[in-house]
Amino acid sequence: MNEHESGAAERWPAERFRQLRQQADPDIDKIVSGYLEGRADGENALSMLHAVVMELGRAKREARTPSGETGPSAIFDAIDFNKDLPEWGDDAALLARGQSVFADYGLYQSVALFCKCLPMAYVEVSSAKVLAGVSDLATHSLTRRVAETGQMLVDVMGLKATDSMAPGRPGHTTAIGLRILHSFVRALAAEHFGDDWDTARYGPPVNQELLLATIFDFSVVTWEALESMGVRLSDDDKAAHLYTWSVFGHLMGVEACRDRPLTLQDVPPVSERLGRLYESSDEGRRLMAVLLAEMEEFMALGWRKLPRSLVHWVFRDARHNADQVPALLDVPPPAWWFNALFALARAGNRYGRLMGPVDAVMRWLVRRAGRHIVIAMIDRYSGGHAAFQIPEELASQWRIKQSKTARRTRKLRHSVRKGVRKGVGKAARAPVRAREELPA
Repeated sequence: MNEHESGAAERWPAERFRQLRQQADPDIDKIVSGYLEGRADGENALSMLHAVVMELGRAKREARTPSGETGPSAIFDAIDFNKDLPEWGDDAALLARGQSVFADYGLYQSVALFCKCLPMAYVEVSSAKVLAGVSDLATHSLTRRVAETGQMLVDVMGLKATDSMAPGRPGHTTAIGLRILHSFVRALAAEHFGDDWDTARYGPPVNQELLLATIFDFSVVTWEALESMGVRLSDDDKAAHLYTWSVFGHLMGVEACRDRPLTLQDVPPVSERLGRLYESSDEGRRLMAVLLAEMEEFMALGWRKLPRSLVHWVFRDARHNADQVPALLDVPPPAWWFNALFALARAGNRYGRLMGPVDAVMRWLVRRAGRHIVIAMIDRYSGGHAAFQIPEELASQWRIKQSKTARRTRKLRHSVRKGVRKGVGKAARAPVRAREELPA
């Protein structure tokens, strides 16, 4: 262990993680608590959360395309909504380099989000309980939250030409808004779970340990997923990417990013400690099942099992206990043809001669899956107060059409595919039922 690694390890003792787990965000929680105490008759944390989500949606639309509308009000006025970047976080060149990782590999990161980052959140029990419970209460949709997470990635990382992290821009607005929303989620979880919440075990909902894990999911876990897909970032790109997420984390109230950015030296000790969080739960398995159903519904004919196969692919040989994630979430087995790719990949790793062709096939599959995922989010969630949108620059780069005509065409194609799948499914299940009725 060199001097830098030794210093990083000293900054991350076990006691610090215990403290982070028991810590929420007292500054903003105090403001939100006062705001909730002054609510009108008939209002509760849920109704006020809906109102805040609508305000945030309006603020983000105004940040993307200013129209002269009145900006955020009410709870937003109670905090420093136009908070400047930290003194250590105003390196425009480094921010742009960190954001370019998304622009250059956005389709891969879409797959990383669905197939690795979100599953990593689902194997942390308290996170899964909050995600499932609050999603049911607030939106009656588990996948709406997924679309909002995808939009966060675009707003933070996909708008480098528009200084998205500057005050008043989409990335900055998203970070401050999320800090507020997390506080409302804690209040809603307190009403929903009541005394059943095990604070000694889990800490408060959306605690600082989970927020740190979230920053790692969108940076370190993403790099690992990209590497599984054949995309290997340089250390400079990783450092810039982690720096950008650290700035976002600072604005979002992440304690670990309060005074300094996270660095590559922080990665090993933090990853090792976060690996102890992984556990199976009913909520986590349910979230994973719904996520897979969402992805697989929009795959092209013959490719339905590609998402589940990619989940197994990106977690293979993962470190810090992460290789157990698919089993903990009851992810169905990969497609048979993907097992053949697994075998070729292992042989390629052993002998080296096959890795070029296998990598090329995997990258093609990943880009195909990523494009289907992004299109699905656009077509399903392009309306509403928290619409999923990507800038035309990225849409063109990723060859995704967003016009009404294109969406109508895709909707018709999707309806046809859904009908064909339903018919094929019935035909495929009939012989199975018939065989099951035969005597042993």
